[in-house]
Amino acid sequence: AGRPGIDGPVYPGTCRAGAAPDRRARAIRLRSKPGIIAFADRIVGNQVQDVAEAVGDFVIRRADGYTAYQLAVVVDDQVQGVTDVVRGADLLVSTPRQIYLQRLLGYATPRYAHIPLVRDPAGRKLSKAAGDTAVSAADPLPQLLAAWHRLGQQLPGPLPANPDEFWTRAIAAWRIEAVETNHVTADTL
Repeated sequence: AGRPGIDGPVYPGTCRAGAAPDRRARAIRLRSKPGIIAFADRIVGNQVQDVAEAVGDFVIRRADGYTAYQLAVVVDDQVQGVTDVVRGADLLVSTPRQIYLQRLLGYATPRYAHIPLVRDPAGRKLSKAAGDTAVSAADPLPQLLAAWHRLGQQLPGPLPANPDEFWTRAIAAWRIEAVETNHVTADTL
């Protein structure tokens, strides 16, 4: 294992010259070169990371043969013509790897905005993978309104009557500059 990095141990370059003759390669890593990746996140602000220092060589094809998330999302965004990416703040540390790949591939870099996560009172990120209660499919409106409010947004006029009305009005009223960067906790939703 390598020294501690921003997203786990930094890969120490064990197989940079290739796998030992008696071993088959398990994953394919991109050799990271030193250099600063800087970008302005629309919510969190200016970000700077040296991928080689913070992460090292990172996986682009997993040992099971599947394309790794970092490469898959970069290619997918390019193919779809994505210009703006809005996602959870837990993915902020991986964004410089994606920008690094975009530059190597000659792709455009989208604008990024990382929103705060919903956390339980102990600070743990809520997720369906951890068995947390999903948004009610029968009545999602109360949770939509709570999330909207916790993101610092205003919805003028009376409360919407249904989710379709909520989305129509919310899209028109969205103001990214109003997003609160503090941690959202589940006990407030």
